[in-house]
Amino acid sequence: MDHQKSGGGSKSPESTYIWKDRKHFMWFPWSFTKYSLDQDRLYEDRGLLNTKHDEVLLYRIVDITMTRTLGQKIFGTGTIVLCTKVDTSKDVKLINIKNCRNVNRMLSDMIEQARSKKRVVGKEFYGSAGHAHDDGYGYDEGGGDADEDLTL
Repeated sequence: MDHQKSGGGSKSPESTYIWKDRKHFMWFPWSFTKYSLDQDRLYEDRGLLNTKHDEVLLYRIVDITMTRTLGQKIFGTGTIVLCTKVDTSKDVKLINIKNCRNVNRMLSDMIEQARSKKRVVGKEFYGSAGHAHDDGYGYDEGGGDADEDLTL
């Protein structure tokens, strides 16, 4: 994990990143896919000649999954899949990143902080089916089946 600290003097956008990495090939960061994270957003830049820049607000991430193949375990990398509640791409994949367990924990903590700061509860992500006893997280407190209330 590459931590950046902002020092004195002029502040460039890259100096505010908490974490940065590249998609790795084996253990080498030979890729034109870069990932970075600041206090409230995750960024992905892909490409050399034609580049694409994506960003996701952390509070919009609803689930984190980490996967590691045998090859990734050998080379010390892993993939983190972030399920988001956005209009475009539903899943964001941080592919072949190093120290994936630490990054996974850091992302999880920062997502909780961002959601707390924005005062986001489950109601923003899960629609209630009009139940009077909906608790805001998509579950019916009145004894109904929770699966009926989840609408992603």
